[in-house]
Amino acid sequence: MTSNRRLLVSVAIPAYNESENLDELFTRLRTVFGKLAHRYDFEVVVCENGSRDNSMQRLEMIRQADPRVHIVQLSRNFHMEGGMMAALSKVRGDVCIIMSADLQDPPELIPSLLERWEEGFDHVFTVITHRHGESKLRRLAAQTFYLLINRISETPVPRNASDFRLVSREMYLTFNSLPERVRMVRALWGWIGFRSTSLSYERAPRVRGTSSFKVGVTTAFAIRGILSSSLSPLRIIPILGLLLSFIAFLGVAGTVVRAIYFGVPFAGFGTITALILLLFGLLFLLLAILAEYIAMIFLETRGRPMFVERTAVTESHTENSS
Repeated sequence: MTSNRRLLVSVAIPAYNESENLDELFTRLRTVFGKLAHRYDFEVVVCENGSRDNSMQRLEMIRQADPRVHIVQLSRNFHMEGGMMAALSKVRGDVCIIMSADLQDPPELIPSLLERWEEGFDHVFTVITHRHGESKLRRLAAQTFYLLINRISETPVPRNASDFRLVSREMYLTFNSLPERVRMVRALWGWIGFRSTSLSYERAPRVRGTSSFKVGVTTAFAIRGILSSSLSPLRIIPILGLLLSFIAFLGVAGTVVRAIYFGVPFAGFGTITALILLLFGLLFLLLAILAEYIAMIFLETRGRPMFVERTAVTESHTENSS
């Protein structure tokens, strides 16, 4: 049975201290929605992420004027990814577009994102070709982050990819079902899989409001994210452990050979040296085994499924593609 309903596009937006940008954001969103109204229905889920300004009051006024707007209000600030996950937990669309509220993610790109989805892509991520108005420190931090995560992560993140992206219903439902708390969201989308493509844009400078970027917080977040998306740091321990234990056992053999051919410098030298090297080798060998068990515990506690199944394409999506 064929459904005649129009596809529902959800827009998930975390907002923290963005009261100065909200009116313009929704004006631009309504303009985009109007141009696509013949094909899609829209909903906007905004996460008010513990703001200290009057963002909630502005959002309430916007919601009263537009019933397509829904608000999730958090008890405090849970950072960018916490707000994003809160908004994603409430969306209902056939497809979802994730964007920020600071106007640096242009709503005018939404039609292009949807075009790629109509071509059959489940995941359309955006790549920033130039960051206008950002400090050298922030650009350097971003480059360092991408260099590190792409070296050690099991699911590398495309260089300069942003959180501004389109994900299919299957993808965001899979994302929402994952039980782990410490996440590197940009790497997690790659782990989920599905057919992906990119869309490039230049990030506009922030015109109003203040960026929440803080070096200490962002660095801690990046370290946790990198560690949560890779076992490489743990894998270093077994490699070093086996290498050092092998060297220690060679040292024991060398000490024995030296004692046989050249004698010992003093009584008990061979015994003391052999014991130290044997214990040193055994210690690092045991650390190597322990690291492997920790890695397995880490994988088990994340609770990720062994696989992600692609379900049948919905009738509505099939209609749209045809």
